[in-house]
Amino acid sequence: MVTANTPQWLRDAVFYQIFPDRFAKSSKVKKPANIQEWNTPPTHHGFKGGDLVGVIEKLDYLQELGITAIYFNPIFASASNHRYHTFDYYQIDPLLGTEEDFDNLVNELHKRDMKIVLDGVFNHASRGFFQFNHILECGEESPYFDWFVVKGFPLNAYEGEPNYQCWYDLPALPEFNTDNPEVREYLFDIAKYWIDKGIDGWRLDVAFCIDDDAFWQEFRSVVKNANPDAYITGEIMWDASRWLQGDQFDAVMNYLLTFSLWGFIGGKDFDKETLGSWVDDFKTGFYEFSLDKFALNSQKLMEMYPLPNVMAQLNLIDSHDTPRFLELVDGRKDLLYLAYFFIFTYPGAPCIYYGDEIGMRGAGDPDCRRPFPWNEKEWDKDLLEKFKELISLRKAHSGLRSEFYKVLYAKNDLIVYQRKDETENLIAILNRAEVSQSIEFDLEDEIDSVEFIFGNEVKISKTNTKIKINSIPALSAIVVKI
Repeated sequence: MVTANTPQWLRDAVFYQIFPDRFAKSSKVKKPANIQEWNTPPTHHGFKGGDLVGVIEKLDYLQELGITAIYFNPIFASASNHRYHTFDYYQIDPLLGTEEDFDNLVNELHKRDMKIVLDGVFNHASRGFFQFNHILECGEESPYFDWFVVKGFPLNAYEGEPNYQCWYDLPALPEFNTDNPEVREYLFDIAKYWIDKGIDGWRLDVAFCIDDDAFWQEFRSVVKNANPDAYITGEIMWDASRWLQGDQFDAVMNYLLTFSLWGFIGGKDFDKETLGSWVDDFKTGFYEFSLDKFALNSQKLMEMYPLPNVMAQLNLIDSHDTPRFLELVDGRKDLLYLAYFFIFTYPGAPCIYYGDEIGMRGAGDPDCRRPFPWNEKEWDKDLLEKFKELISLRKAHSGLRSEFYKVLYAKNDLIVYQRKDETENLIAILNRAEVSQSIEFDLEDEIDSVEFIFGNEVKISKTNTKIKINSIPALSAIVVKI
């Protein structure tokens, strides 16, 4: 096993995920006429007209929130609003703007000491992708015939059962033949091209579908040679040990933590019916409606991978692929807050899905991809302030960004865990119960003093190695400093 070496900047990062068509729309970017009204419900195929200049115009908002890195869903030319059907990997989608707009975005982010991570869709392309379209027109005599796995002619690209390899049997998504050296060279060149253009990393879509360690090892080599500090995180929904051995990814989207949080924080209020196909992913054993299981899982995830990879994990509550957590718990913002409190006080890089901070709701795709409401009257400003407080808390205390995590107490829907480094020793307490609770727990070492630093102020007392906290309010979280 290669020694894991992950970017140090991840330890201080606070990510914000942006779905480009739905975040912000600038009047400076000319659009075709058939663009949907911004504040109408999203559809599977409709476009709202969000763009990169719109993002630039909202960077003050993101910086004030405390964001230090943006993960963008795909931005390359595509005939879909989500842009996972790539036409041209070297071109910014014209509806999002120009290459100059992209360069300006990168420059503006870096001027603010913010990072940019792009979505890399390298498992499949689209029917409009030049090499695939060439096969459609020229058949088996196309020079690009071996770029895809074709099983018969003519290609059933629009009618009938697909006779070529495509993602989940969707004819719009022909899968690359990554065994072809020309295809590998093409995809690796894309990876390097955008790193050279200034991006700070890649999020790899359905990375598990390219079932080839050598491919990802070479991908890592290309990216890290271009920028040793670039971030590589993959979309893996289960145990990712195979990819986190130091020679492939720095991290994955930490869905195992997500599932576990959904179960514990959601509890009896969690609506499994809204999940749809995501229910199948919970066969991992990380989805349980119990504090005991959650506490064990949170500790297990610290030990499952090499520590540098643990510290680089992308920790999320929801995403463009899932229903929003607020929808899953019937609008309970107190539960949303507790879920985010945990990832902001847990090792790894917390990621906010755009709009969670103002209380956006949304069921499965496309509802979870609603446009951001820029009319502030539609915002939950109290929730927004709480998000700012959580981000400020994490930034102010190095112990919350440290490698140390230990569960001290887990009972009656109340969990206590320790975070510390060489400069500070912190204790986080999260009360998921619907009633206030008092607890006493043992730190084993002699306690000099206890200082309250975050949350609803409570009465704290100490005796030798023990701490007692009285009347922790229902559905609340606090942090104390030893």
